[in-house]
Amino acid sequence: MAGIQRLVTAEHLRSNLRCLQVASSWRAFQSFRKSSTSSDYIQDSIVPTMHFQHSLPRLPIPKLSYTCRRYLKSQEPVLTPEVYAATKKIVQDFEKGEGNSLNSQLIAQNKRNKHTSYISGPWFDMYLESRASIVLNFNPYMAYKFDERPEYNDQLIRSSNIVVSAMRLMKTLREGKLEPEVYHLNPKKSDTESFRKIARWMPQSIAAYYAILNKAFPLDMSQYFRLFNSTRVPQIGRDELVTDDSGRHLLVVRNGHYYTFDVIDQDGSIVSPADIQANLQYILNDNTPRPDAPVGYLTAENRDVWANVRTKIVDTSENNAQVMKMIDSAVFCLCLDDTSPDGPEDMTRNMLYGDAAYRWFDKSFQIIVCKNGLMSVNFEHAWGDGVAVLRLFNETFKDMNERPAVSPSSQPSNTDPSQGVNRLTLDLEPGVSNAINTARDNYEAATSKLCIDAYQHMDFGKNFLKTCKISPDSVMQLSFQMAYLRMTGQVGATYESCSTAAFKHGRTETLRSATQETTRCSQAFLKDSSASLEEKRRLLQECSDIHNQLTKEAAMGQGWDRHLFALRTLAAKEGKTPAIFADPAYSFINHIILSTSTLSAPAVLAGGFAPVVPNGLGIGYTALDDSVGCNITSYPDSLNASDFVACLIDCWKDIQDVLSKTNKQ
Repeated sequence: MAGIQRLVTAEHLRSNLRCLQVASSWRAFQSFRKSSTSSDYIQDSIVPTMHFQHSLPRLPIPKLSYTCRRYLKSQEPVLTPEVYAATKKIVQDFEKGEGNSLNSQLIAQNKRNKHTSYISGPWFDMYLESRASIVLNFNPYMAYKFDERPEYNDQLIRSSNIVVSAMRLMKTLREGKLEPEVYHLNPKKSDTESFRKIARWMPQSIAAYYAILNKAFPLDMSQYFRLFNSTRVPQIGRDELVTDDSGRHLLVVRNGHYYTFDVIDQDGSIVSPADIQANLQYILNDNTPRPDAPVGYLTAENRDVWANVRTKIVDTSENNAQVMKMIDSAVFCLCLDDTSPDGPEDMTRNMLYGDAAYRWFDKSFQIIVCKNGLMSVNFEHAWGDGVAVLRLFNETFKDMNERPAVSPSSQPSNTDPSQGVNRLTLDLEPGVSNAINTARDNYEAATSKLCIDAYQHMDFGKNFLKTCKISPDSVMQLSFQMAYLRMTGQVGATYESCSTAAFKHGRTETLRSATQETTRCSQAFLKDSSASLEEKRRLLQECSDIHNQLTKEAAMGQGWDRHLFALRTLAAKEGKTPAIFADPAYSFINHIILSTSTLSAPAVLAGGFAPVVPNGLGIGYTALDDSVGCNITSYPDSLNASDFVACLIDCWKDIQDVLSKTNKQ
């Protein structure tokens, strides 16, 4: 991770979150919490979870002149000199005219809405208004590493443990015991008990400023309340995010059937692990034939189509309405797959989409557990960012490994699971069944087009790059530019997401990693280049330096993408399209060929997402201590992913060769 904190997934999100909603959501949960035990929590922070939230600094609106300058800087490497000159004139006119007026409106609007950020509302709206399927277009996945104890990877053991750990996290979060999310720039000074003790007694109105003075940057946690009991409900024109934290039950999906059982009891405590294990075993042993029309396929449909069909389902009977309510309000969705993916491609296909009869893509997140113990999180991306999901991921992984609720020697309880497990059934009219069959055809047609390739390069990693004083992330981003240039002779529009969670309701900013520096360096590494070893080393350093600068700017809300997006949204509401947004160059740089995201977290085995355009690549990558790797997706209209990986490997070898030789000098 670089900067404040990097997203772990492709960037597809938005919503209008308010601290008031978070607070009221917590208060509702408190109403049924009566008692608790230490085993119900993953930690007990002396600093309340939301202690810093009230005083987080607001996301700044960059100066328009800076935004225009940065925009042109990003355009320069992807445009011809003639096209760039025309775009430069358009941008200059925009800055002096329409842009200045729109920016004044944006600043005034931001002053009226001090409870949130200027980007939160429109950024959420854009995604919730999208009518495209959320599968491939939005939902990414992250796979957990296997447990180092093979016997704990048994499907029943692992699924039982992840349920308990997730519930521990939920209770810890809602009762304010979860350690606040803080990026420690100087851990020796701020990641200490003394800092926490003082911070705890600081008034909430100044707590974040105290932390920042100590080089500790609290991160926005307003999205966390959407982790549990939340669903994206399809609506005509714009979907709705619904959270009902009165739900105490888990949703389990297997072979086209939907089951629920309580995981929180009436006193607010977590149901005993033995009972959870017994209920999951009962579901795994259920051999009820798969229904002819599994409803899960509808969650992968066009959102308007799904909205219409869902309305028909709900209106058919009171039973249907109650079933949909149970699905929507479940704490989360557990998918028990009957597959055992073997290898990176099988894993990505299963975890990124899989068999939709085993999925409910609308839930805030699904945890998928396969027969062989492979486990992942697949999450709906509209409600929030990777910061919240990564916290869920890391905390549950740590808890499962250090405090597993059940072990191979554990025995399920002697209670009758048939009394606690409810298999949901829907009354489906012929028209709905036909819609499901159509959705299944569309789903299979869309997912069958996806191409996948992956590679792990063991010859160097972060440790080596740090000895060279080169940013590992800059090397990864540079290698993508090199590979693309070698294959096409061009510079591709590139997207790397950077979190702005250091600000209240901050979301993300785009790090435009295709620069003049990466272009010059990529050209110097071409086979017919006459660049010397020393010249290549100097260019590598320049790429690292500019990448670090862009990372800092993006993390501090000083990129250009979100600012221009907000101005374009304001203009659209007035029925206007300023020339800068009608310029083909604006469309070109936002047609993301290389959509990239780092997956370098200790608990992550792999992760992935689909390309964001038909001729693009979805590049999930890792830079570990002693290796680098990538998981690349593509469509038939794009570059061949296998050829790109082969080219990428050559680029890594070339970069390593130069760094190794110059380090010895």
